[in-house]
Amino acid sequence: MPSSPEDTTEPTGPVEPVDSSVLHATDNGVSWITLNRPEAMNAVTWDQRERLIALLADASADPSVRAVVLTATGRGFCAGADLRGAPSAGERIAGDVARIIRLGAQRLIAAVLDCEKPVIAAVNGTAAGIGAHLAFACDLVLAADSAKFIEVFVRRGLVPDGGGAYLLPRLIGPQRAKELMFFGDALPAAEAERLGLVNRVVPAEELTAAAREWSQRLADGPTRALALTKQLINASLDTGRATAFAAEAMAQEINMTTHDAGEGVASFMERRTPKYRGL
Repeated sequence: MPSSPEDTTEPTGPVEPVDSSVLHATDNGVSWITLNRPEAMNAVTWDQRERLIALLADASADPSVRAVVLTATGRGFCAGADLRGAPSAGERIAGDVARIIRLGAQRLIAAVLDCEKPVIAAVNGTAAGIGAHLAFACDLVLAADSAKFIEVFVRRGLVPDGGGAYLLPRLIGPQRAKELMFFGDALPAAEAERLGLVNRVVPAEELTAAAREWSQRLADGPTRALALTKQLINASLDTGRATAFAAEAMAQEINMTTHDAGEGVASFMERRTPKYRGL
C-alpha cells in the first residue's frame, strides 16, 4: 500500500471496505495491511487492533496468501495505543490494567509473531510505544529514512508493555534495550539499522517499492518452509540446544512431506529455477 498520499504504486487487488481505518488488499499472494488514521499518527484503537489480529489470522489460514506487509499512511507508522475511552484511575479495579494489556497489546504482538506467513513492516514514519513493538515483532523491517522509533513509555512514567521487554533484549541485547527504555530518546532509522532493529533503510519515496520487492520474493518462495523456519528461529530464543535441535529435525521431517520441498530438490537436480506453489 502507498506510504504517503502522493504514492500511486499501490497493489491492484480489491481494497476491502470493512473499516477505513485499516485498509486491506491482496496482490500476487501478498496481504497488504495498512493503518489509516493519519490524523492520529495511526495510534491504534480497539477496533483497529481487533481488525489487525483478524487479518493476520486470516493470512495464516489462507493458502493463497504467502506473505504480509504491514504499513501505514501519513507521517506516522503507529504512535502507540489510542488511550481515549480507557478507564481512568478512579474507575479501575485491581487487575484491570493487566487484563487490558494481556487481551490488547500482547495479543496484537503475539498475532504478528505467530502468523504463519512472513510479515514485513514497512515503517513510513514515527513508531512509538506499542507502534515500535509492532514493527519489531515483524520478521523483517524496512524503514523510510525519515522514520524514527521511540520507547515512549518512560516519558509517561510507565513500564514498557506490548512485549517490548521481551522483544528488544532478544534483538539488541539487554544493555541496549535498557538504554532505549530508560531514556526514551527518539531513535532515527539509520541508527535503528545500525543496532539491528531494522533490516534496511530506504528513501521514503522508495519504501513501498522495497516492500513490494521483498514481499514478492517471499510470496514466490516455499511458504511452508518459511513458516517452519520462522517458528524455529522464534522458539530458539527461549529453548536450550537439545530442544532446538529436536525441533529442527522434526521441522525438516514435516517439511519434506510438502510439494515445495520435492520441487526444490527436483529443480536442483534438473538445474532449473524452482516453481514453488506454497504447498
